[in-house]
Amino acid sequence: MAFTIKCVDCGHVTPYYPTSTNCPKCNSQWREALYDYETIANTLPGLLPGRSFDLWRYRELLPINHPNESLSLGEGGSPLLRAGNLGLLLGCPNIYIKDERQGPTASFKDRQAAITIAALKEAGITEMVAASTGNVAISYSAYASRAGVKLWAFVTSLVPSVKMREIALYGSQVIKITGSYDQCKQVAFEFARQRGLYQDMGARTITSIEAMKTIAFEIAEQMTAIQEERAGIPWITPDWYVQAISGGMGPLGIHKGFREMKEMGWIERIPAFAPIQAEGCAPMVTSWKKGLEKVESITSPQTLIETLATGDPGRSYEFLRRIVQDTKGVFESVTDEEAFRAMHVLAKMEGISSEPAAAVAFAGLFKLVRAGVIKTSDTVVVNCTGHTMPAEPFLLGDNWSRDVKFPGKEDTPQEGLLAALTQVAPQRFPKVAIVEDTAEARRLIRRILQSQGNFFILEANNGREGLELIQKELPDLIILDLMMPEIDGFAVLEALRSNPDTATIPVIVTTAKELTPSEKSRLSGQIQALMQKGDFLNDEFLDEVKSLIK
Repeated sequence: MAFTIKCVDCGHVTPYYPTSTNCPKCNSQWREALYDYETIANTLPGLLPGRSFDLWRYRELLPINHPNESLSLGEGGSPLLRAGNLGLLLGCPNIYIKDERQGPTASFKDRQAAITIAALKEAGITEMVAASTGNVAISYSAYASRAGVKLWAFVTSLVPSVKMREIALYGSQVIKITGSYDQCKQVAFEFARQRGLYQDMGARTITSIEAMKTIAFEIAEQMTAIQEERAGIPWITPDWYVQAISGGMGPLGIHKGFREMKEMGWIERIPAFAPIQAEGCAPMVTSWKKGLEKVESITSPQTLIETLATGDPGRSYEFLRRIVQDTKGVFESVTDEEAFRAMHVLAKMEGISSEPAAAVAFAGLFKLVRAGVIKTSDTVVVNCTGHTMPAEPFLLGDNWSRDVKFPGKEDTPQEGLLAALTQVAPQRFPKVAIVEDTAEARRLIRRILQSQGNFFILEANNGREGLELIQKELPDLIILDLMMPEIDGFAVLEALRSNPDTATIPVIVTTAKELTPSEKSRLSGQIQALMQKGDFLNDEFLDEVKSLIK
């Protein structure tokens, strides 16, 4: 396979060798792989139908001369999932999740490890060093063990012990550094230098960037397959690509993938990029908002999300800043609390459990949609990656479990079992009536309520049925849509308030339209809350519900 390495600073071109980390002409460590794009553009599309949907599907665009199938763990080919419930929640129906959790070690870092270890094996290198906040070292450990490569994994003391144990399980040597991630990288660099060992250099590692671009290839192919009326080249791309970042390697590589596809005529446009950082360690976001061309580093990260605590991303910011500008994207940051809330939303709405670092991307998505930066008509792909860990108790809040005492010998079997079941599901749950003509909206509201497990839910699909249901069941709370056939929400409200039995039942009105002043006036004094569909998140909605149910 024909590929060369070009220095991004002076343009000098050389062959590729993994241990050659600097440009021989200007000493820059920032270089990229180039391929015979004209030939590949004409030949590769015809080869793809006969290949497996995995990372090696695009082997002609990877810096490996002879791919070694025996080293593969099934990396790449992660699904692109439509987030229907999230879309309904946000009023943005075309949200897709690139589910990188389904890689061999549940992280998109598996792509990085697969390509890098393959290159090292091809070059006869048997020992390497990597600094990591957890996921990189886990991925490298798995692939290094398969290839017979010794890994020295330098991690900070903040990395969860369960991740450290997994790194060690693969046979890697764990070196725990009491300090920041940036300090950890410094120690790893000096260790590698003194011993003359190959070291992973993050965004400056050619194989890492090349591995990440396969995500872009897959997204374009998958989105084209989703649009059944479209087949073949050009492929379809989303309007936005959203990802949580620490050092920025992922978006740098993924943008290169989109850029290569555009150069080869495979796509017509590159999506806008939205890199998201944790607010307690957001040097790129802060520098972007200040209009700085070079990053203003952070020496003391203040975030619980340690996997994103890179205080000094170096030149990665300069390259990523250019990408965000060129694609008309945006940098954004979110608080730890917003990320933890997004974990709940994602799990309860889409059945996807993510680690906090991945949830940062979704919290950023929520923020950008609400701010109108991402339009409701835009198509968005969010990268969901991360080694899902057991949920910490503080994330779950109170009452996430119930203790049940199984019947003792003194109880009759039937009485004892009924008593035990009562502990699980008390006989008196608050009744909530949902009156909504759209099945998807009813499902969404029901799912939000069910996520707490303590409501008895009644449903009606129009105003007439809703009135009959409410008058019969006398619920504790009514969630009412305004725009319905037969009898609209305004008429339902008037009927409820004129009946002494239903006049005091609290009502939350949900609506998809912007109300006129006269419509708002009609609701004044009649309802307890007005919530715009697509503008509330499940925790906020639940808080409102709980405040109205005594």
